[in-house]
Amino acid sequence: MLGYIGVVLVGLLAGAVSGVIGTGSSVMLLPVLVYAFGAKQAVPVMAVAAVIGNGARVAAWWREVDWRAVAAYVLPGAPAAALGARTLWAMPPHAVDIALGLFFILMVPVRHALMRRRWTLRLWQLAVAGAAIGFLTGIVLSTGPLSVPAFTSYGLVRGAFLATEAASSLALYGSKVLTFSQLGALPPDLFAKGLLVGAALMGGTFAGKAFVLRLPVAAFQRLLDALLLVSGISMLAAALR
Repeated sequence: MLGYIGVVLVGLLAGAVSGVIGTGSSVMLLPVLVYAFGAKQAVPVMAVAAVIGNGARVAAWWREVDWRAVAAYVLPGAPAAALGARTLWAMPPHAVDIALGLFFILMVPVRHALMRRRWTLRLWQLAVAGAAIGFLTGIVLSTGPLSVPAFTSYGLVRGAFLATEAASSLALYGSKVLTFSQLGALPPDLFAKGLLVGAALMGGTFAGKAFVLRLPVAAFQRLLDALLLVSGISMLAAALR
């Protein structure tokens, strides 16, 4: 019971953070979910929760969605996410821990390099990014540190960025959930756990909306770096045990 309470509390905080900066919920929740449910079960649980959490962000910013950008990103990204999920499920649990840990740690320098270059993406380039990020989403659970610079490079900011990134992620995670269901990786008990975590994310998302325009983005960027490092190190430590 204490484990479930901890998951819900972290889910509320993670929903609030992702509602402000557009990412971070999976990074915050992953170590908690791995501790509570195990590495391989945590991935489908988080996929279900991510569908609900991103759905809440879309609902909160519905009028701001750039549907052309969503279509360009999702059409190649959704099938790529399904392929990535199948690849993940074929990997042994030990390899899953290592892959997730290394990915999160490497995302710190990668995302800063992307922000420094200040690339501007056209619609077709956003589609290419969707395919690549979609495949990685299927494998490593969270690619927010990559999708954030992709959508901001396309020119989206504030509510338009939050809404469009969430709508795109909703489709990618939906594809991932369907794939896990086909693989038999989402029995009713895991699906119920995903719904519980997703409900916490939803509550945090709507609470975070009130602070989007007032909280300093730089502080949350530093927080995201810290979350990536802590999550990555915790996953590698789990793999070495």
